[in-house]
Amino acid sequence: MFHHRAGDSADGLVVMAHATVCVGFTLSQLLRGASRIFPTRSASLGLRHSAFCYCTANGTIKSKRKMDHLERTANNFRQEVISQAKVCGITNESETVKRLRLAIANKEFTFKAGQWVDFFIPGVSVVGGFSICSSPGLLERERILELAVKHTAHPPAHWIHTECTLDSEVALRVGGDFFFDPQPGDSPVKLVLIAGGVGINPLFSILLHIADLHGYQEGKENGYKMGTVKLYYSAKKTSELLFKKNILSLMNAFPGKITCRFHVTQQSSQICKELQPHVTEGRISEKDLEKHVSKDTLWYICGPPPMIESISKLLSDIGVPRNCVFFEKWW
Repeated sequence: MFHHRAGDSADGLVVMAHATVCVGFTLSQLLRGASRIFPTRSASLGLRHSAFCYCTANGTIKSKRKMDHLERTANNFRQEVISQAKVCGITNESETVKRLRLAIANKEFTFKAGQWVDFFIPGVSVVGGFSICSSPGLLERERILELAVKHTAHPPAHWIHTECTLDSEVALRVGGDFFFDPQPGDSPVKLVLIAGGVGINPLFSILLHIADLHGYQEGKENGYKMGTVKLYYSAKKTSELLFKKNILSLMNAFPGKITCRFHVTQQSSQICKELQPHVTEGRISEKDLEKHVSKDTLWYICGPPPMIESISKLLSDIGVPRNCVFFEKWW
């Protein structure tokens, strides 16, 4: 299935809601009372190819008060399972982004590539919302999930950067309608992934899942036949490009099947030799994208709202059908 949702951010997501939900429980209380904290939604939202969501004046938030993650995602799909997780790895992905590895013992905890988690921290009343950057396959194989979180003043992100340590315990709940989860009987598709800044997170999860599908496909005659994937990833400078070494490794492992073009808009230093062949200075353009337009191509976009709006308009102008475009907004 190929789904979308209408917004995502390090602090939360861009879906209007009517009430504020505050959570201030200890971890054990949280896990015991999870079913009472949130309304449950048993059915997945959206169709096989969800309708294209695009930005209008009525679709943007006008209130000066910043909405929190639970408000923004009140209408998004959420699983019923809330699981305890233990931090088993912390690394610096960039100067401002920490990458967390979380061990999850609960085998009922699953997710689709592109989804996010509600992030519950004992003693912190604000619930975080972070897109998963690892693959469902890593969770299946090792019971590990990864997040990459940018440092902001938002309490959950601030906690991750200033207080989180190895063996810290948190709780997670999966949600979101933006994902790529093809089934064996689905028609093959090509993907174009377009990321801006930390909007790479859910798209990197999708890219890793595609690599797993290619790897699985090589040893099996049955199963989903994955088409080619092109990633366009834009940031101010190469030092802000997350997962770049991992992405280059995927390109080398699956030549012709997985390709990437990095774009930098404010690069001042020299670009390293390893990256040079794959970097364009300047924004992602119509010329870059028009070559990928076809009836069997799906487009996944995640980044800040202005980027989403400009790319969405560009895709419309070059004739991409609305039902082939899926996006997520980071605020």
